[in-house]
Parts: sequence; structure tokens; C-alpha cells
Amino acid sequence: MDPNTVSRSMVGIRTSIPDDAFTARSLGTVREGSGVVIREDGLVLTIGYLITEADEVWLTRADGKVVPGHALAYDQETGLGLIQALGALDCPALVLGDASKTRIGDPVIFADGFGRSLQTNVVAKQEFAGYWEYLLDEAIFVAPAHPSWGGAAIVGQDGTLLGIGSLKLVMSRNGTSSDINMIVPINLLPPILDDLLTLGKVNKPPRPWLGAITAENNGDVVVVSVAADGPAAQAGLRGGDVIAEVRDGEIAGLADFYRQVWKSGPAGSEIPVRILRDGREAWLRVKSADRDSFLKKPQLQ
Repeated sequence: MDPNTVSRSMVGIRTSIPDDAFTARSLGTVREGSGVVIREDGLVLTIGYLITEADEVWLTRADGKVVPGHALAYDQETGLGLIQALGALDCPALVLGDASKTRIGDPVIFADGFGRSLQTNVVAKQEFAGYWEYLLDEAIFVAPAHPSWGGAAIVGQDGTLLGIGSLKLVMSRNGTSSDINMIVPINLLPPILDDLLTLGKVNKPPRPWLGAITAENNGDVVVVSVAADGPAAQAGLRGGDVIAEVRDGEIAGLADFYRQVWKSGPAGSEIPVRILRDGREAWLRVKSADRDSFLKKPQLQ
């Protein structure tokens, strides 16, 4: 697959977010990344954090032409976001591929919306738990890492779209460390695409959200920080707390913690958690919430 062909389907994305937006402090009020055109009418797929709470969206083609866009939808579970161009993009659409068929070692093209692409390889396919209450059963990891990964596309040798760039991580192996990228597999999009286009969200109850940034340390789930005015903060959860149980079940790592929270009832349910703090244990009752209820809704420009 010719990288120049892929680049013609890529756009640069620049968004502006209100100063009082919920995610302004953590993600910034000006965000830049990439997106890929997936329909001839200018539908652009990207990573959702670029467009969360955005009140302005601008798309830049490979030739420098700038077109306004509308933040159409962001799915919290997959992390994928959609933008509709509000002018003619005239970019060829990439065909969605099948990421489940990729194998470790497969070469892929990793292209951003600023004319940069590199040949990289799949180095792992495995579960990924993110600190922001996010979990993929099977994410794709590629190396070498792309310097502008957010919303960039990985494309197979057959020219089909296999995933969207989300993060840069560090992989340690045999005493050496190297940068890799985590990719959201494209297979997560087709089951939810119609809902995102017609409703702006997936047509099912939202997952319960706690508003806690957590990390795994030797199997323990440690609270790093809590969102101001979020459910965890209101319940008294603090940075440094170790979460040991959810309801009556001990937890085995970050992914298990998320799954136990999500099966504890719909958003709004009260979730008892046992914590360890300064050598003592205590129970807190966290009234979960719908994360989207804290976010500003996109307005059509």
C-alpha cells in the first residue's frame, strides 16, 4: 500500500474547547490530532478525546485546505469519535478492514493528518486497561511509535483501515525500553456506527462512572486522583487510597476493578468499595454517574 494514497484520506484536526468545560483542565482547551475519512460525504473517524466538549472543529486536508467540522459523536466505551465535515472535503474514503485478522509481526502503515507516515509492525494484541475508567478486551500495539499518534490511522497492506491511534506507551523487554502506540481496533466501530450517526451515542444504558484516576501497582488498584465534584470525590475517595473490594468481591487488578464496577448496576447506582488508607481499612459508598452528564454537548457551528 502506497503511504501517499493513505495520506489523501487523512485530515488534520484542531479543536477548541470552552475554558469551563469539564475536560479543559485535563485535556486542554486547544487539541490537535488526526482523523481519517471513512465516507465520501466527509464523515471523519478520530480518537474521541480530540473532540470531547469541542465547540469549534477545523479539518485540514493534505493540500492545506481548511474545512469546518461538527463533533458528531464520541463513544466512551470504545474511545472513538466522529466528525462531520461541514464543507466539501473531496477526500477518498478508506474502506474499513478486519483488525481481528492481524497477527503479531504484520507490517502496517501508520499515517497522520499532517503528511507523515511510517512503516510499523504489530507487536502485541491484548487487553488494555486505561487509568480513565477505560477497558479494551483486545487492543492493538504497534512499534516503532508514531510521533503524532492521536487519531492517526493504521492501514493494512491491502489498503483497509485497521485502527485509530490512541496512546503512546513504553514497552520494556529484556532490559530495554521502547515506545509503542496503543491502537483502537476498527472492528469496534461497525456495531455502533448507526447509533452514533442517528442518536449521537450508543443506544444502551451508560456504564457507571466513578470519576477516579487509578493505576495498578503490583496487582493493587491505587487511586491517583479524583475528578473535582465527581462521584468518587463526593464519596470521600482520595489520592493514595488502595481499592481492595467492590461490594463483596476482592479485585484482581485494574481491569477486574472496572468490570466489577460496571456490573454493579446502571449509572446512578450506589457502589460500596473497601479501601485501605494509611494502614486502615474503611468502606465508602460511591454513587456512580453517567460520565456524559458532566460534559458539554457539541453545538452545530
